Amino acid sequence: IIGSGYTGLNAAIQTAKAGRSTLVIDAQDAGWGCSTRNGGQVAMGIKPNYAELSRKYGKQKAINILQEGHDALAWIKSFVADEQIDCDFQHAGHFDGAHNSNAFKQICASVKESSPGPQTEAHIVTKAELHTEIGTDRYYGGVVYPEDASLQPARYHSGLMQIALDAGVTIIPDCKALNIAKASSGQLVSTEKGDVIAAKVIVATNGYTGSLLPWLQRRVIPIGSCIISTEELPKEQIDRLMPTQRNVCDTRKVVYYYRTSPDRKRIVFGGRVAARDIPPEKSAPLLKRDLVGLFPELADVQISHSWSGFVAFTFDELPHIGEHEGIHFATGYCGSGVAMSSYLGMKMGQQVLGLKEGNTAFDDLKFETRPLYTGKPWFLPPMVQYYRWRDKQNW
Repeated sequence: IIGSGYTGLNAAIQTAKAGRSTLVIDAQDAGWGCSTRNGGQVAMGIKPNYAELSRKYGKQKAINILQEGHDALAWIKSFVADEQIDCDFQHAGHFDGAHNSNAFKQICASVKESSPGPQTEAHIVTKAELHTEIGTDRYYGGVVYPEDASLQPARYHSGLMQIALDAGVTIIPDCKALNIAKASSGQLVSTEKGDVIAAKVIVATNGYTGSLLPWLQRRVIPIGSCIISTEELPKEQIDRLMPTQRNVCDTRKVVYYYRTSPDRKRIVFGGRVAARDIPPEKSAPLLKRDLVGLFPELADVQISHSWSGFVAFTFDELPHIGEHEGIHFATGYCGSGVAMSSYLGMKMGQQVLGLKEGNTAFDDLKFETRPLYTGKPWFLPPMVQYYRWRDKQNW
């Protein structure tokens, strides 16, 4: 297994518990990528709605795809509880704020709209009720999705590591895979620390997918996302600005996401603040600016930490799982990967074992790319600039 994040470790747990000799390698330290540096928001993770999916795939396929999102969220809740992973898992839900009046009308309509298949619990928060959810006047109301959850990402990863090690998985960090070639008894994986012959190979690199597998690289869009944490804030200020423990995001196209730290002492605020990927020392002041735009009273608050990482999008905004030329993969969680990467990692492990329960609604989806795309998203800067301009028009 190449990649030691949520996807790779959940796959490894499945194969090792089934008695397969399982080796996980990573080019960096274990979990160095997004699995220890994400915002900790645990959501269903299917971005297209029923109408969009049914137009493209038909009614039943649309229902099946949406069901996978519900199943992923339910599965990770049960998994963390059953394995007793100490990761500050909280079932607080999330609040989606409407950044203008038209956005509020649209999200209200989506909540009231009846469609076949699994239903997502939600309730509308009006402008008058806004301060019950968040201490800002910038939103025109919003919607609460109470089924979503949150966790501390690095502690969750640490828990996965321990489960994998206890199951007999061998994990070797700082061991970059250099090449994969067919061998008489499976696949030959050449690494910086030597060669490995494996009956089955899984690539679980998501937003850090490089030239090792060019076919996959052409189908994954790495997008940088940055996060800051404030210094510790007074309890009464936290309670006023973030009265619930919910995750928060809003309807702007250039996404921002935030929450309190699990101990409710800090606000952790993330988003994409530049058209190109920039280092944390440059992104932190920009994120602070946007945080203050929501909460002006935080203008003099210091930022204690700043970091960034890559998520992976796909051209159809759906996750994908499958096999290409004998190599298994699961990838493309489109910014909602905590639950879905864990769930599809587990499913991929089952698929490698040949188990029917490993089947998913994503298995037979065409994994699209675009002409001239080789893995470097040259089109992102103009897109981000355009959507940022559009967001500002009514903000």
